[in-house]
Amino acid sequence: MTYVATLIGPNAFDALKRARAVFANPGQPTALGPDAADLPFEPLDGVDHGKAAETLRIAFGDSYDIVLQPVAHRRKKLFLADMDSTMIQQECIDELADYAGLKSHVAAITERAMRGEIAFEPALRERVALLEGLPVAVIEEVLRDRIHITAGARALVATMRANGTHTCMVSGGFTLFTDRVAAMIGFDENRANTLTVVDGHKLAGTVAEPIFGRDGKRAALIELRQELGLAKDDTMAIGDGANDMDMIAEAGLGVAFHAKPKVAAAAPARIDHSDLSALLYVQGYRQDQFVAA
Repeated sequence: MTYVATLIGPNAFDALKRARAVFANPGQPTALGPDAADLPFEPLDGVDHGKAAETLRIAFGDSYDIVLQPVAHRRKKLFLADMDSTMIQQECIDELADYAGLKSHVAAITERAMRGEIAFEPALRERVALLEGLPVAVIEEVLRDRIHITAGARALVATMRANGTHTCMVSGGFTLFTDRVAAMIGFDENRANTLTVVDGHKLAGTVAEPIFGRDGKRAALIELRQELGLAKDDTMAIGDGANDMDMIAEAGLGVAFHAKPKVAAAAPARIDHSDLSALLYVQGYRQDQFVAA
């Protein structure tokens, strides 16, 4: 089976040319863009490509991302993505908590949950309880003033959809955010948790059960894969936190994006430095094939 190494970083084409000797039976590198290039190679028997990728990351240095994968099924037909700290730069619940004067406290809980130090579900209930009485109108302010789409997000989703991929945002956050953010980026659909609202305009401090978290994300991937009649190899999932780990493991290509250490260490692929357009290069798209959102 032929494999391909995708390098993303400064002068990637020249860097891959210099590094051809470290690959087994390498072909010729191909430029995908100014800072991205491919190199086909034939793997050696018994080689752990996860460990090989880590060795190459060290060799290339901190400015580069590298992903090794089979050429077959490289372009994905189903894409699932986390929202907070992945498709957007913020954690929405932390921004909401700022309006209650509790951002530092809530953000500390969020960080521990995303690192996998505490269970996601009780951590979410605890944080949501602290938001009791907050006006729902605050969500509009957060969306308008504080939420920033991650660079490359719109091009990633637009290009994949233009090439027939079904896209779904899956979040342990809340539909009051994901409905809007998914539409802003261009996803086909989204799945998340539902905040309880009382009197039509205040948060009750509770979230509808069952909570959509680690298990829900993995289940959504399997459900959509089966509905669309796809093989596992046809799917890609990305995220940054511990509640993304099962989804990442279940995907044909699971990617840790600027992720917590535990997630990055476990993921088959990782993007530590580049923006989300890296996921197009990883699928073999050239920059001139990117679709403007």
